[in-house]
Formats: sequence, C-alpha cells, structure tokens
Amino acid sequence: MTIDQVLTLLVLAAVVGVLIWDRLRADVVALSGAAALLMTGVVRPADLQGAFASPAIIALASLFVIAYALELSGLLDRGIALGVDLCKRMGEKGIWLLLSMIGGVSCFLNSTPIVVLGAPVVRDVAAALGQSPKRYLIPLSYITVLTGCCTLVGTSTNLLVDDMARVSGQPRFGIFEITPVGVPMALAGAVYLFLVSGRLLGRHVDDEREGDPGPIEPSHLASAQVGDVSVFAKKRPLQPGKAIAALLIFVSAIALAAFNVAPIAATAFAGAVVLILLKVISADEAYKGLKPEILMLIAGMVVIGIAMEQSGLAEQSSRLLIDTVHGLSPLIALIVLYLVTMALTELLSNATVAVLVTPIAVALAESLAVSPRPFLVAVMMAASAAFATPFGYQTNVIVYQMAGYRYMDFVRIGLPLNVITFVVAIAMIQIFFPF
Repeated sequence: MTIDQVLTLLVLAAVVGVLIWDRLRADVVALSGAAALLMTGVVRPADLQGAFASPAIIALASLFVIAYALELSGLLDRGIALGVDLCKRMGEKGIWLLLSMIGGVSCFLNSTPIVVLGAPVVRDVAAALGQSPKRYLIPLSYITVLTGCCTLVGTSTNLLVDDMARVSGQPRFGIFEITPVGVPMALAGAVYLFLVSGRLLGRHVDDEREGDPGPIEPSHLASAQVGDVSVFAKKRPLQPGKAIAALLIFVSAIALAAFNVAPIAATAFAGAVVLILLKVISADEAYKGLKPEILMLIAGMVVIGIAMEQSGLAEQSSRLLIDTVHGLSPLIALIVLYLVTMALTELLSNATVAVLVTPIAVALAESLAVSPRPFLVAVMMAASAAFATPFGYQTNVIVYQMAGYRYMDFVRIGLPLNVITFVVAIAMIQIFFPF
C-alpha cells in the first residue's frame, strides 16, 4: 500500500470508529477527517473546493431553503391540521391515512423536518383516540424513509450517490428514474407496517411510560445529523400568498428538472433565489433554513470519498469485493452489494455509506462488464434501508426519544422490513434496470 492509501485508511477507520461511538457530532467528525486528509496532502485544496461546491450540496441546500419557506408560510402546519381533522372523523384508519399523506410529502422534501412536525401530531391524535402512540411513531419514521426512496430528491442519500456516480464517469439520474423501484418498496413496506407492526410491538405498547415525554430537544438526538429541530417546533399561521408562491416555485423546480430542462441543482437554486427576490422568505430566514450541519457532514464525507478514489483505496476495495464474487452471476453480485450496503447503513450514517460504496459499485459493475445502473440503484435503496436500529436513520432517533421505545422494538419491526424491502428492491431492479 502507498503512503496515501495508508493515511486514507487510517482516517477512514478513525471517522467510522468515532461515528459508531456516537459521542461527537457527525458533521464535526466528517470535517475533522477531511482536514486531516488535507493537512497530510492526500487531497488538495482544489479537491476540497469541488466537494463543497458539488451539485448534491447545491441541490440539498436549495431544497432546504424552499422547504423552510413552505414551513414558514404555514402551509405544512395547515396540511397537518387538515390531517388531524380527518383522523378525528375516521378514527384509527385516519391515522394511517395521515401517515400516508406525510409520506407523500416526504417523496420531495427532507424527511427530518417532516417527522419533527408530524410526530407530535401523530402522538397527540393517537392519544386523543385512545390509541397508543407507539403503534404509529415507528411506522411514521419508516414510511418517510421508504417514500424518500421514491425520487432522486426524496433523500440526501440519493443525491449523494448520484453525485459520486457522476465523479466516477456515470450519467446523472433523472428525478423519477428510480421511482419504479422505490414505489413498490414503499407500498410493500406500508402494507407490512399496517398489518403487522402493532402485533410485533406486542405488550410493550400497553406497557408504555406514563406522562408526556415532553418536547424534542436537540441534545437528545444522536450525532447532530438532525440539526436544530427547534426550528420546526413553532406553530405558524397560514399566509396564503406566500404559501401559494412557495408551492408553485417548489413544483416548478421539480417539474423543470423532471423534464430535463436543467439539473435539479440548477432549478432548486434558482427557485430558492426567486423566493428571496419575491420576499416570500428573507435572506436571513433562508440562511437559517440551510441546515449547515447536514451539508457539512455530506461535504466532509465527499472529501473522504475523493481521497479513496485518488489514492487507489476504492479500487483495492473494489478488487476485494470483485474477488469475493468472482465467477458468480451479476445478480449474485448485486445481492451481495445490497446486503453489504444495508449492513453498513445500520452502523453508519447514510451519507457515509453512500460515499464508501458508490465507487465500489461502479467498479464492480465494470469488472463484470455490465451496466453500473442497477448497482447504483441498489446502493441508493440499501443506504436508506436502515430499519433495524434506532440510530441508523435520523428520523428513527426522533421517534425513539419521543415515545420511549426500547431498542428491541426497532429490531422486531425493522428486521422483517429489511428483508421485505430487500426482496422487492432486487426484483424491481432486475425488471427496470437490466444488466
């Protein structure tokens, strides 16, 4: 191994170890790793500039601003209020319909603020109907994760995989290109949660803690991947003019990208700027909505990914996986890649896994002389399919703290969901992304 490869491996091991230890903010850990690679000369300042100005970062930052404008306009609060009225009329089925509506929004907006806004509502509505909130808060988190897999902009994982694949020379994904895989996964997962989740929780639902757990505090959330959730805690009155403008600009940004008029990074950035020019959101408010802790986490991990690529460590890792699946069919290689990615996601952040595995996925496909597309889609799905632990995805942490779940509650519900989504994803990838 070269000196650069050794240094990259040491930094990577340190970053992964600290992330698993989970005592420091994830964004600080990732940036520390990037700083170490910069100081040792493994990456150059120009590489650092490229990571912080990547299309994934621009698209995410812009979408965060647009989502914050929607939230400030009172539109999201109004939607939740309508959902509450529906639940009061329909009872338990209304709660599941509310979860579905929240999941629909999560197809296009970051799931974390959606869950922060929706979880207290679901909890209170369930309690008002004499139902245990525990029956619905884990499904809420899982449904937003699943629906986030339905579009390119539904989760930062998809944008990051798309960005890393572009660095490896692959064409960009369209906004709805992965929808034929994500929708069947989401539907299968939703049916499973509707039919089985309450039974799997069993007596722990009826033995829940007395009293109101209280508001979500940022200090209760792991790794600071979630950011300052108090930003989303305030109830806001509906401002029709601003709500309509924000919604129209959001839909326009998505539509223009969907019809390949311009990349999502360009349309979302333009949309955010137009919102400021129209005074739907002020410049100061736009900065507050940026969620720098998430953006810096992703940028730091991109730098580590660049170091792996340039040092040759990614190629060596690819060779190891290629040797493991040597002589096997592309389908078996796809299954192995999916399972490895899914296992890593249960331990690390989805951004970390996307950066680590995407270059390996491209190299694996090229070694088999098949299209990298199915392998990249598998990474997108598996890197978000973190259901078996409360710490695999930030929305899991929110409901874990709010409802006082036990660790094993996530294992009981999440492991079967991992299996179901794995089977559906592999089947759909073969149909819509042939080798």
